[in-house]
Amino acid sequence: MSDLRLTDEVRTALAEGGPVVALESTIISHGMPYPDNVAMAREVEAIIRGHGVTPATIAVLDGVPRIGLDDTALELLGQGQQEIRKVSIRDLPYVVARREHGATTVAATMRLAALAGIRVFTTGGLGGVHRGATTTMDVSADLTELSLTNVTVISAGVKSILDIGLTLEKLETLGVPVVGYRTDDFPAFYTRSSGYAVPL
Repeated sequence: MSDLRLTDEVRTALAEGGPVVALESTIISHGMPYPDNVAMAREVEAIIRGHGVTPATIAVLDGVPRIGLDDTALELLGQGQQEIRKVSIRDLPYVVARREHGATTVAATMRLAALAGIRVFTTGGLGGVHRGATTTMDVSADLTELSLTNVTVISAGVKSILDIGLTLEKLETLGVPVVGYRTDDFPAFYTRSSGYAVPL
């Protein structure tokens, strides 16, 4: 997937060795209503810029992986007037080949960030092992991607609807270090503590 389209802002920051942080786009298209979703995306980018870091919100538009989005792209994702697919790793080739629009999940964002040379990604909650996964085998692709991609992910833990204990076990099995920053409690997205300790 050599046809990544970087904004001038992101391209310049990477070329100059400046800090760049990747952001996923599924929260914009599938997680919040319009216009709050676009306002939130702009606010998050402004906060990041306020710390001297370049934000790179990632999505696929017209089949082209985009690293960094302008206002027009954010509006397209947020308004919901066109079909926007939720794109994980398995969906990337399909959406690119069909020249469709797609909002990237954690896993797809990590992969595209790595291809662009971005080494830090921040998001709200990661996917993980779903409750009942011992029979359904419902495990997020986020976990596998964490073990394969050289990107540091900063998050508020995993979503509270998941089996957090099994998620932590799976991360250990995959060799993914889970490190707490100024906390010993593993968070559960909306809550500071899930009842589980941070492994490292």
